[in-house]
Amino acid sequence: MNRKKGKSPQAEGARARLKDKEYRKALARLQADLCSLQRWVRDSGERIVVVFEGRDTAGKGGIIKRIVEKVSPRVFRVVALPAPNDRERTQFYYQRYVQHLPAAGEVVLFDRSWYNRAGVERVMGFCTDHEYEEFMRTCPAFEHALVQSGIRLIKYWLDVGPEEQEKRFLSRMTDPTKHWKLSPMDLEARRRWYDYSRAYDAMFAATHTSWAPWHLVDANDKRRARLNCIAHLLGQVPWTEVPWEAPELPARQDPRDYERPALEITRVPEHW
Repeated sequence: MNRKKGKSPQAEGARARLKDKEYRKALARLQADLCSLQRWVRDSGERIVVVFEGRDTAGKGGIIKRIVEKVSPRVFRVVALPAPNDRERTQFYYQRYVQHLPAAGEVVLFDRSWYNRAGVERVMGFCTDHEYEEFMRTCPAFEHALVQSGIRLIKYWLDVGPEEQEKRFLSRMTDPTKHWKLSPMDLEARRRWYDYSRAYDAMFAATHTSWAPWHLVDANDKRRARLNCIAHLLGQVPWTEVPWEAPELPARQDPRDYERPALEITRVPEHW
């Protein structure tokens, strides 16, 4: 897995902030391309899986939100699974993820994935050494089977530095709209930064393969991370423009046969 040399993620993140107009213009262009990609996926029957991983506060949800903002949820599905329940803990490890894989004409975005076992489960002791070692051994084969079946698998790691992560944690603590993003597990992960670093290094070494490589996204600047990741995603799929013509808007039917009844329905109060 090739990391940039010469500049650290923190140095990259120190660049001037993208102006709002510049960011929105670039995002709108990329989202239009995502709509074109959507038509191609639906028309071609392509099956795509995109995995988003990274440390807490890295911005996985923000990127996913911008990807799905303008497309159909019937084509682009987001999978963000909670912690496994008692029954799921006894299943074949990949089973709870397999049921969410795409059918023809679908794109599935995993907001965290089977890689939980290589990260949080490993560091926090939620799996045994044997379970961890089995995952590291079988994961490349599992992903190879997905690719061999015709699924296009794309994996992103969002890289954020400790200083930027601290700023984002503090923002979550002070902003009431972000309190839900902060959990005791997140804070413990912050404390165990280097335990996670070792776990992720081992994960990359075992699962960065020719058929399912990791793609590193510098996520210290949220806006640039979103634009760069979406542009890269569009470049990973050999989509082409599918012709589309706007249909004619039909006239409404003759209203003579309809008389609206008097209904006692409470209206929502208008405060603005």
